[in-house]
Amino acid sequence: MLSPVFRIVPLEWEAPDASAFDALVLTSANAPRHAGPQLTGFTHLPCFAVGEATAAGARAAGVREVRTGSSDGQAALDLAADAGARRLLHLCGREHVPLERPGVTVTRRLVYAAEPEPALPQPAMAALAEGAVALIHSPRAAAHFAHLVDAVGIDRGTVPLAAISAAAAEAAGTGWKDVTVAPAPRDEALLELAAELCQTGAGETGNKA
Repeated sequence: MLSPVFRIVPLEWEAPDASAFDALVLTSANAPRHAGPQLTGFTHLPCFAVGEATAAGARAAGVREVRTGSSDGQAALDLAADAGARRLLHLCGREHVPLERPGVTVTRRLVYAAEPEPALPQPAMAALAEGAVALIHSPRAAAHFAHLVDAVGIDRGTVPLAAISAAAAEAAGTGWKDVTVAPAPRDEALLELAAELCQTGAGETGNKA
């Protein structure tokens, strides 16, 4: 069951001169999805993306050359720098982790925002009541999910979590039935963990936070 805890909205942004950049960095699939027609001015640049979902979003938006980093935004930045890029354009969300590396200039443009949803939908609450594992994709999502659960009086002790990273697990706080961390900070690894939990049960993977 998909139950977003944020509503993604596009932001107005001013496109800089594309000739000032060697490459594009994308840390979320929401960036190419919501960047709008201005993105077409940068589709000729090599793109370094975080995860296959972001890479697929970039290709769908017309980016011609896309390479995927091994884990997070810093890995994508390092991949770009190792390929010789020194002037990077980072299209990102309003809430983001700044990317930095000596000798590399990163220009940021905020192209979307994730607005918190005010409540969990009824189907999600029903699924949690039936023992569903909650998949947590970011520290911010973890903190807001915890707030939504507490707001409706769901007992944390009945809810198992699977987190994409140790930082996301920590942001969720304590008191959950079980917290398990994916072996790598990628959506694919989190989904593999979810499949394992469905087979073995939460808390039996040997990979607790």
